[in-house]
Amino acid sequence: MTNAPSIHTLSVYVANKPGVLARIAQVFARRGFNIESLVVSPAMDGKFSRMTIGISGNPGMLDQIIKQVSKLIDVLTCRDHTDDEAVVRELALVKIRCGVDRRSEALQVVEHFACKTVDLTDKSMIIMATGDSEKVDAFINMIKMFDVVELVRTGKVLMVRGDQPT
Repeated sequence: MTNAPSIHTLSVYVANKPGVLARIAQVFARRGFNIESLVVSPAMDGKFSRMTIGISGNPGMLDQIIKQVSKLIDVLTCRDHTDDEAVVRELALVKIRCGVDRRSEALQVVEHFACKTVDLTDKSMIIMATGDSEKVDAFINMIKMFDVVELVRTGKVLMVRGDQPT
């Protein structure tokens, strides 16, 4: 059995300017880290953005990576939230080929995982699944019993609980 690489979840608060993401990605690449997931969105005022980055690589280099990213121009903070008490969510959109004959079976899976259908035709449906990574993984594994046409999945987004900043 092979061990999957450990994925660390970083939150990087940056100025909302061109080129910031490229400079951050370069730091990870130079140190042999792979970006497994990436979500970027503007903060409240639009002058700043929050990047939630899932990375894998040598855990012994993680502190150095965080320090290097923190020193970049336009980076205000970079924090590892892997072990923090946080609300963590992902979203997946899954399009399945599903005729009327199997629709009720598909809808049972949708209901079980508290998902939503966001598009429905006589031959297909698009399902939105949200939750922690394990729930989204379990839903995707279950829905494979149907003909999956397309799958789009976000990376993790997170917010630390309580008074600690994300």
